[in-house]
Amino acid sequence: MKKVINPERASWTQLCRRPVMDLEFLESTVRNILNRVRASGDNGLLELELQLDRVKLDSLRVSGDEIAVATGKLKPELKTAIELAATNIASFHSRQARTETSIETMAGVTCWRKAVPIDRVGIYIPGGTAPLFSTVLMLAVPAKIAGCREVILCTPPGTNGKVAPEILFAASLAGVSQVFKVGGAQAIAAMAFGTDSIPAVDKIFGPGNQYVTKAKQMVNQHGTAVDLPAGPSELLVVADDSSNPAYVAADLLSQAEHGVDSQVVLVTTDTSLTEKVETALKSQLSSLPRKEIAEGALQNSLAITFEMENELMDFVNQYAPEHLMFNCRNFERLASRIRNAGSVFLGQWSPESAGDYASGTNHTLPTNGHARAYSGVSLESFQKFITFQHLTEKGLKGLGPAVMLMAEAEGLMAHGKSIGVRLNDL
Repeated sequence: MKKVINPERASWTQLCRRPVMDLEFLESTVRNILNRVRASGDNGLLELELQLDRVKLDSLRVSGDEIAVATGKLKPELKTAIELAATNIASFHSRQARTETSIETMAGVTCWRKAVPIDRVGIYIPGGTAPLFSTVLMLAVPAKIAGCREVILCTPPGTNGKVAPEILFAASLAGVSQVFKVGGAQAIAAMAFGTDSIPAVDKIFGPGNQYVTKAKQMVNQHGTAVDLPAGPSELLVVADDSSNPAYVAADLLSQAEHGVDSQVVLVTTDTSLTEKVETALKSQLSSLPRKEIAEGALQNSLAITFEMENELMDFVNQYAPEHLMFNCRNFERLASRIRNAGSVFLGQWSPESAGDYASGTNHTLPTNGHARAYSGVSLESFQKFITFQHLTEKGLKGLGPAVMLMAEAEGLMAHGKSIGVRLNDL
């Protein structure tokens, strides 16, 4: 990790930049993939799976028999763990449902709002070196609670042409309608435009690498809704002299192992802590199966020491982390000052991994500073809200003259006349 001591505020913008690839190359590559899928459908997807995922497929859809065989191979204790996580996620998200009440804004004028589920949603689940079956639960469980009619899942297959059994079990448990073997930007294109096998969806959810994130941004321009900018994972840990360096190192590595384009940041006012954490990182790295990936991410990562707590907190809010951990003495007081973060973990006994898997909160969160304006996925992400209004004769008499004056002032005379023709009859 790069060490920075008492950085000037002028340098914070640079310190807050996440590792990114060449944007011009990224955009042109993704555009080509989108165009190929839009033009060639299933055939284009099969060709891209062979080219990009190195797997030759006869069919894109995962059959019911495949799901039964794959899930039958899972250990009972893992199934139980997944079921526990699903229960907690369902418990947390079901409580987010809101009862809308009608409001009489003035005599005879009543307004209200109704939550309506999105008909068909698509969820993207990263696979490859780390099949994220936990993300299936994070997206499909609230989708079903919201009442979505159909939930489509796309995920890259392994080199054997099969989807990880954990993903298939989680999908079956959470009520996913159909599972397809397709990954990367091509999966986003398929769900946005539709093919013979894969139906077009109304909204796409799910994290992914920079190709997936860029593809979501681009199909959004074509009219398909997307959840939020959820790209390479990131974590910021606030620590002090009360922190256990081994815990801090373990938490940093838990996100660094996601991918070489992930970023982790340690911020502290304790000048000696960074050395202790670095020692713990070296010790723990040696036993990690994904050591090389984590080492790559650490090259993009930072350990920043601040002199003053106020400056530290200002930096945290400017960085706007996806995951934010307070592994420090006064975590409640400091957490009350947070304005920008995806999900916050309080105290040394609240590891970020708990939220990643099973505490109940959603782990699909805004990255790359987007927590300044975006929230993580919630029940409302799978709903749209329709407003209603009802005016009685009394309501129109009371409101109508003001509307006519405003319409006239804007030069929209037909708007005013739609009121006037009614008032004349009254």
